Amino acid sequence: MFFLASWTGLEDLSVTEMSGMILVTGANGFMGKRLTEVLAKRGYPYRKATRGAFPEAVSVGTIDGQTNWQTALTEVSVVVHLAARVHVMNDQAADPLVEFRRVNVEGTLNLARQAAAANVKRFIFISSIKVNGERTVLGQPFRADDTPAPLDPYGVSKQEAEEGLRALAQQTGMEIVIIRPPLVYGPGVKANFHSMMRWLSLGVPLPLGMISNQRSLVSIENLIDLIITCSYHPAAVNQVFLVSDGEDLSTTELLRRMGKALAKPARLIPVPAVFLRLAAKLLGKGDVAQRLCESLQVDISKNKKMLEWSPPMSVDEGLLKTAQSFYHEKTV
Repeated sequence: MFFLASWTGLEDLSVTEMSGMILVTGANGFMGKRLTEVLAKRGYPYRKATRGAFPEAVSVGTIDGQTNWQTALTEVSVVVHLAARVHVMNDQAADPLVEFRRVNVEGTLNLARQAAAANVKRFIFISSIKVNGERTVLGQPFRADDTPAPLDPYGVSKQEAEEGLRALAQQTGMEIVIIRPPLVYGPGVKANFHSMMRWLSLGVPLPLGMISNQRSLVSIENLIDLIITCSYHPAAVNQVFLVSDGEDLSTTELLRRMGKALAKPARLIPVPAVFLRLAAKLLGKGDVAQRLCESLQVDISKNKKMLEWSPPMSVDEGLLKTAQSFYHEKTV
């Protein structure tokens, strides 16, 4: 038996008894690295699975419907499946849906079938809020049990994987838990969030001073706290959970608070959103304007009711940790 306490250092968080080994797929990625760091810090038994060869990890090679997971699954009681073909801008694949299905559907269900055969008790699948859809009406957040409405190949592949896992759970009795995060940020974050920090740190004026949307995001610290909770909590069995920091921000407010965390006040020009959308459309960047101007909110009340879980880290704490890591990366 092992004991896993909350790892955030915050007060009044319970100590929970846990047992068995956790297999973390995608262990060398953004989320996987942090999850395995937390598990190691708490002395919890885990095993890393990666596509390439990395120290102290089981290399499984290409992830698809033919991957052999036998070695990785030995003596494992919980699988946290993070590995995926992720959403990318300007996807160059001839048929993106085929490629997403190969990894995210066939690869996931192949792993799950082998996990069930190896007597794994619980399978935690990190899906995406894109299964719910791309945007919400202001003040009408997505809920975990809403009818899925994915609009792009990535979201479709995640929904199909979820459906396959539910069917497998009914057939085998293996417990599944599905978590759909929105934008995840934290130390080491890349892509658009990293670009935003770079612009702010350079003092670049941004025409984003009049955006009145509301978007949910989640720090990697809070996401991992929920993953760990779902690895043992009896009420998590065969459930879907959305996750966020519990405080939604407009694009304008996010930039201001990120600037504060970076000690570089955001230089925001008050341009109406309608003009931003028009300009983006003319430049062929309508999808960028959508993320900047549209709302995407999630309701995490189900987590609070079923799991007694609330985000242990505030938005400002998460942004500060991310800013500190950003500056550290620039100095090494």
